[in-house]
Amino acid sequence: MPFTFDYLDGDVLEWSVTPDGAECSRNASYEPTIYVSAHGDGDLADVSAVLRRHPDVSLAHLAEERIGFKDDPEPVLRVDVVDLDAVTAVAHEIRGWGRPGEYRCYNVDFGREFRYCLEEGVSPVPTGDLTILPVSVPEPQLADGRITTVELGDETVEGTQAEVLEAVAGRLDDDDPDVLLVNTGEVVPTLYGQADRLGERGFQLGRLPGWQRLAGESTYASDDRVGHSPARYNLPGRVIVDRSNAFLWNHANVHGCLYLVERSGKPLQEVARSSIGTVLTAIQIREARKRGVLVPWDSWRHEQFKTMRQLHEADRGGFTFAPKAGLHEEVHELDFSSLYPNIIVTRNVSPERIRCDCHADREDVPGLGYSICDEPGYLPEVLRPLVRDRDGFKAELEETDDPERRTVLEGRSNAIKWILVSCFGYQGFSNAKFGRIECHEAINAFAREILLDSKEIFESNGWEIVHGIVDSVWVRRIEGEAQTPLCELAERITGEVGIRLEYEAEYDWLAFVPTREGDAGALTKYFGKVAGEDEYTYRGIECRQRSTPAFVERAQKDLIRVLDTHREPEAVCDRLELWVERLRRGTVDPTDLLVDNRVSKRVDEYSRYTRNAAALERADGQGLSRRPGETVSYVVVDDEKRSRDRVALAHETISEYDADFYETLLLRAATSVLSPVGWRRSAIESALADSRDSTLSAFEGWE
Repeated sequence: MPFTFDYLDGDVLEWSVTPDGAECSRNASYEPTIYVSAHGDGDLADVSAVLRRHPDVSLAHLAEERIGFKDDPEPVLRVDVVDLDAVTAVAHEIRGWGRPGEYRCYNVDFGREFRYCLEEGVSPVPTGDLTILPVSVPEPQLADGRITTVELGDETVEGTQAEVLEAVAGRLDDDDPDVLLVNTGEVVPTLYGQADRLGERGFQLGRLPGWQRLAGESTYASDDRVGHSPARYNLPGRVIVDRSNAFLWNHANVHGCLYLVERSGKPLQEVARSSIGTVLTAIQIREARKRGVLVPWDSWRHEQFKTMRQLHEADRGGFTFAPKAGLHEEVHELDFSSLYPNIIVTRNVSPERIRCDCHADREDVPGLGYSICDEPGYLPEVLRPLVRDRDGFKAELEETDDPERRTVLEGRSNAIKWILVSCFGYQGFSNAKFGRIECHEAINAFAREILLDSKEIFESNGWEIVHGIVDSVWVRRIEGEAQTPLCELAERITGEVGIRLEYEAEYDWLAFVPTREGDAGALTKYFGKVAGEDEYTYRGIECRQRSTPAFVERAQKDLIRVLDTHREPEAVCDRLELWVERLRRGTVDPTDLLVDNRVSKRVDEYSRYTRNAAALERADGQGLSRRPGETVSYVVVDDEKRSRDRVALAHETISEYDADFYETLLLRAATSVLSPVGWRRSAIESALADSRDSTLSAFEGWE
């Protein structure tokens, strides 16, 4: 089976792994296909007549296809175009004819390799193991365009520009890797630019000469967060994975990505750089095409009429039990296994089945009055194999001690986890190909009902819920009442709701952090000690936040250990003082003080001279410009300055730092640790001010 595909000179090259190396076969007859449906006064015969004379169209004829899951086959126009570049151009032209919506296009915006596999019936799952070569180049050298240092696997090569090119070419000849794992896609044009400058015309990174830029860099906004998508490149005969733009590869490893290749039909190169939603959409598209359903270019599903009561009930979102702020002894955590995906599967929640006309008088969704058709929906069919496989991988993980097998299983399990996480939210996404807001609302309604029913069962059997969110609950004993064993309750609830409730963990203690503004518990901030283990759990607090410096992260985890040992705020403050003293002595390694922040604006768009603005200005001055959505790493060296000298960038030689700034971060982290036991920042500062001599206990376990 081929594992990657190239479009060269109008042909498609299929590359396959063999015992003797990669082999290439050429398909010179492939032509992409789109479809057109007519509505209102639209006439497919007129469109067909025009398209037959179109220079970018090789064939246009009527075919029978379904334009939706609820529709029977009907006449549509099949349009074969001459090449990939013509797909979007022809579709845009057709959509502009007639009144808006008179002609609708289908199967338009597919990834190029995914389109080929889907239309030609080709599986992109490799038949053998892929070889991988990591390649990393320092960012300043990429910006300068002169590479004199490169990491090739576990080897670091330093030398002249010509020597680096020779080393790269030699390693590629020796290893002949199937996958190049680069720290950034800019490695490709920079190395080729260096080769051109030095006259090295024979230099190549792919298995054939040349390279392609598939897309330029771009900035996007999602859920009020600005993101950055770097430029994408292609090398003939090799998969190129850009670690800076490879969420699934970074979180699920190559084994997880290959599992998704099998499920989605997207080749590895596309899966590695795809968002979770894009992979889920590909899986849905494959199911749609199996059922003879075309894929709309744009989503035009309207939201059905709702009564005021339905609007009020439907707009409530996921259910949460407010956490009881404070430190609680002997807490138990239980989780519903893949709650939202299992609701979809067990309740048949699917866009074409919810609020169906054939069961309009039924009220299947609690609180909303929506009906759900009895006919099996496509979305449960998409998710059922994923849920089944993940359960199987998790069960095998519990049994195996083989490290290599564990790596495979963990990658596959994690890959499925991310797809299942997105399947619920994607139903409410306005651009989802097959989403529907009523599905999103119904899933929430079922989840609320399940958690409320579970709460009643727990409380009537001697257990108090101290927190619950989405699919997890944390319980503790109700003093003075008899407790039914939790394993027994889990089985009972599983039987009643039809979704497995699993006993996840026991904690010697668990602390829920209050909000900064009041005494209510913050929904996603807690930490605690796992029972019977020298292990702690951390969620939402500073040590789990990506912008927190490593020094502050270590300090906060250490303070939690001290709290566990002594259970006294004074002991924690004594240890905090040692961390502050180390900071003030100037002995902290500056690389442990790096702040990583994602920037949301260009440097000239900042109205205030923030640390991010200073870092961006400093980066611009060194040719290391950052676009909105990218990350900038810096050390704060003088927070009082209002110039680029306020910070120093990660790659620079740093000899000093602003101790006051980092002490503020330490105090914030300490407040998260002590606020559950009643000490806010003012109390911590007062304890530090009153301290004269450190107690001996403060040095227990000190680094």
